[in-house]
Amino acid sequence: MSADSTPTTDNINPAVDGSELIRFDKVTKRFGSNVVLDALDFSVNSGKHVTLIGPSGSGKTTILRLLMTLLTPDEGTIKVGGEYLTHEERGGKLVPAGEKHTRDVRKNIGMVFQQFNLFPNMKVLRNITEAPVHVLGLSKDEADERARELLDQVGLGDKANSYPSQLSGGQQQRVAIARALAMRPQVLLLDEVTSALDPELVAGVLDVLRDIARSTDITMLCVTHEMSFARDISDQVLMFDSGRVIESGSAEKIFGDPDHERTREFLSAVL
Repeated sequence: MSADSTPTTDNINPAVDGSELIRFDKVTKRFGSNVVLDALDFSVNSGKHVTLIGPSGSGKTTILRLLMTLLTPDEGTIKVGGEYLTHEERGGKLVPAGEKHTRDVRKNIGMVFQQFNLFPNMKVLRNITEAPVHVLGLSKDEADERARELLDQVGLGDKANSYPSQLSGGQQQRVAIARALAMRPQVLLLDEVTSALDPELVAGVLDVLRDIARSTDITMLCVTHEMSFARDISDQVLMFDSGRVIESGSAEKIFGDPDHERTREFLSAVL
């Protein structure tokens, strides 16, 4: 991707001011007797790139799924942009949110999944325009224009009329990234976005994400086992173990001189 094709802040996401964008307050999530998140407190400020690392089963992906309301917390609250995500205030009390409230808050969040989740019966262009037209109310022409700009930015400007089955895994994942950005989210969630790719396709997808991280103000919350990528793009790295954050710091600190023995053990196993 050339420097001329990198996305601009204006055509992807709203301006940011560095204020708190995401807040987990004593969030607990259980699956049966298994406590996946244990009274979790953490926050992400707008415009920051935050990466969650840690062993499998430590709760990282659960955080992203809670933010997408694919799961709901058993205890605690989540705020996005100052608004409760799965709760709302009625009569001075905090109660479970209605569908419209949750949907309105979730509009600020985009997610790229491990599996690409493209609609197989739709061409690439429509995969990207479907939600902006039906959720954001954009005209077809405006949605098409935005989609074509994003396809150029992820290096797939010539694939607008292809079906997902005609693309490689890496190309499908780049379409999925463009589709998430088409909604102009304030925060982009990345869930092990290269884990389903053949090794030779990983670099291209990570390069696209590096360009987005460096050339826009979009907030990123990333779960990855690609430690070099995490080190490159992260303003903050959080080490998870057993549903809790056991260490947090800059990428330089966490990867170069971690304080916690568990962090050192984990990094020695994956680096």
